[in-house]
Amino acid sequence: MWRVAVLWVVCLGVEWAVAEEKREERIWHPVTIDFEGPAVSEQDTFNPFMNYRLNVTFSHEQSGARYQVPGYFAADGDAATTSAVSGSVWRVHFTPDQLGTWQYSVDFRRGNYAAISRKKDTGKSGAFMDGTQGVFEVKPTNKQGRDFRAHGRLEYIGEHYLRFAGSGRYFLKSGPDAPENFLAYSGFDGTHQSDGHKDELVKDWEAHKKDWQAGDPNWQQERGKAIIGALNYLASEGLNAVSFLTMNIGGDDRNVFPYVDYDTWDRMDVSKLAQWEIVFAHAQSLGIFLHFKLMEHENQGLLDNGAVGAHTKLYYREMVARFGHHLALNWNVCEESGEWGKLKTPPQDTAERIACAEWMHYIDPYHHHLVIHNGKQFHDLLGDKSYYTGPSIQTSQRDFKHVPSAVLRWRELSAKAGKKWAVAVDEPGDASFALVPDESDPDGINHFHARKNALWGTLLSGGWGVEWYFGYKVPHSDLTCRDYRSRDRFWDYCRYALQFFEDNEISFWEMEPLPEAVDEGFCLGEKGVAYVVYLPEGSGRVDVADGRYRMHWYNPRKGVLSSGEEVVASGSSLDVKRPSTPGDWVVWLRRTDG
Repeated sequence: MWRVAVLWVVCLGVEWAVAEEKREERIWHPVTIDFEGPAVSEQDTFNPFMNYRLNVTFSHEQSGARYQVPGYFAADGDAATTSAVSGSVWRVHFTPDQLGTWQYSVDFRRGNYAAISRKKDTGKSGAFMDGTQGVFEVKPTNKQGRDFRAHGRLEYIGEHYLRFAGSGRYFLKSGPDAPENFLAYSGFDGTHQSDGHKDELVKDWEAHKKDWQAGDPNWQQERGKAIIGALNYLASEGLNAVSFLTMNIGGDDRNVFPYVDYDTWDRMDVSKLAQWEIVFAHAQSLGIFLHFKLMEHENQGLLDNGAVGAHTKLYYREMVARFGHHLALNWNVCEESGEWGKLKTPPQDTAERIACAEWMHYIDPYHHHLVIHNGKQFHDLLGDKSYYTGPSIQTSQRDFKHVPSAVLRWRELSAKAGKKWAVAVDEPGDASFALVPDESDPDGINHFHARKNALWGTLLSGGWGVEWYFGYKVPHSDLTCRDYRSRDRFWDYCRYALQFFEDNEISFWEMEPLPEAVDEGFCLGEKGVAYVVYLPEGSGRVDVADGRYRMHWYNPRKGVLSSGEEVVASGSSLDVKRPSTPGDWVVWLRRTDG
């Protein structure tokens, strides 16, 4: 992340900006600009988080692109290393999406509740960098491979799949949805380790310290190596997504929050959030999508009794300002949203759910993919006026059998309502078991059902990905997991599925789910052109258009693709028989006769 530092010089009562350092900026690489502003502390009586508002507008004249980006208080500018709680550095991150000349101008305001005001001239000028203007040149990226900077921002484009704005590639994801307390890490600063709230659930991720590599980031000597190693392991398994709560006060874990302590909801722990940023930036360099779960069922009404009041607005603003520059992410407004189950705080109903999305859309200049999790179902959030761009689906069957129908349902309902949603399954399975560790599944039954109904069932029903919930009645659970290797064998199946689509350049975004084309199993296809079929028993009938096809068999348990053989479909039905090896198989058919 390149950084431009702007210092302030005062002479005869006149202030002006002096560029101290300017490095080469590149498209899709976050640019960080630091300003010398008022010297404050996290605990100042005049709250530096609520009562100052730093907005920086970036504009690109040639394309007309224009972004108003929120900034934030960054203490001494190196808080991840120093654990500083005070300082005079104010920071903004911006990710340019065009080559050439970018200009920026600074709006810095001071006044009670200025940070959450939409009024342009709220309060009064904050002086210092207010009114500063600058310019920088953006060159092409120098990244390649999995690094998201090689592909650009992952965007919702009004269709059922997300697409990278730079490379034009479409994205399928698979990775862990658990542990939900991924960020309850002993290497982060803050009070969470000893505040008396479920301190025993704080994790050291020690099993993954060996996965840290020379040149990887860390902070304060050894701190950070283990959680960075956990991300390295996930990437080495071919996984490309990770999920985490950013605030679980009042929830099952209670150790993850952005604040200075458990009970103060308008003051951020600057050094802890700077350490989070190191982790998130490393994930993006590895090609790992970030699933931000902003709230959960237990605390959906904690900050403002469920409304979008001062605390909720500030929380969202701080998350966007500090982390919204990343390229591949979604904001999940609430896990297990709405009135259902046992309530600990007031539930969010339609008005609150809509208000959350509206404020996030307002404050996020990039309009990242915006989702919400059930709990309450999504009918009240459909339609072309909705700011939501997809659902985050939870199902409840231990054999995952409800997954395909749920994906099909919300694809269809959203399209009929006038706005196609990108549908992901982010918590499949029964809450007691879900995806169990390898050692808890010696006969492979759980992993077969997960591979069949959740993995291939999602992808061939038109979903854009799956994240895996770990349950709570097995070792390495949704709260206690400290080693992602606990499911090492299953991660292979996820990698094989993703590689199948990528290596064979299958245009899944041009296909549609065809459940009627198979008696048992799942089918995604472009009628008369290509079909991908999952057969749980390896044999079955496939309804395809008459014609000549090249057929490949793909082993979803080994990741091996057979050489093609020509087959002829007549009468719109094709009977396929499994290869000699029993088990589930995938059939890939491509028309060859034009």
